[in-house]
Amino acid sequence: MGWGQVGQHRASGHQGGLGITGMMKHHYSSLLKDDPNHYGHSPTRPPHPNVTAKWAGIRDLDDLFARFGSEEGGKKIIDLQKAGYEKLLGGGKVTVPYFVTVKRFTASAQKKLEAAGGGVLTENG
Repeated sequence: MGWGQVGQHRASGHQGGLGITGMMKHHYSSLLKDDPNHYGHSPTRPPHPNVTAKWAGIRDLDDLFARFGSEEGGKKIIDLQKAGYEKLLGGGKVTVPYFVTVKRFTASAQKKLEAAGGGVLTENG
């Protein structure tokens, strides 16, 4: 029923210590059984392959035309690839018909350029 004097049962509510105490000593067998991957780390994963370093939005085309644009045969052409941009995003509005040369673009950017009378030119034309 009991242990006699109070000190003989030694606070049995925390036998072996609190938390992960003793995992390398008296609780090592339970560590191996319950958490075999406790030590070490997960394997490294390669970075995401489609990291876009630099992009531009539709709202920036007026400024980009002033810096990098040219006018050939009445068409306003912006070569974003030579300017170092990788992708054209569809945020903002465009009123001037620009023809933009870029490697990647969103569907909304293409739709807005075509609605204004311009278009997206890729490497294939």
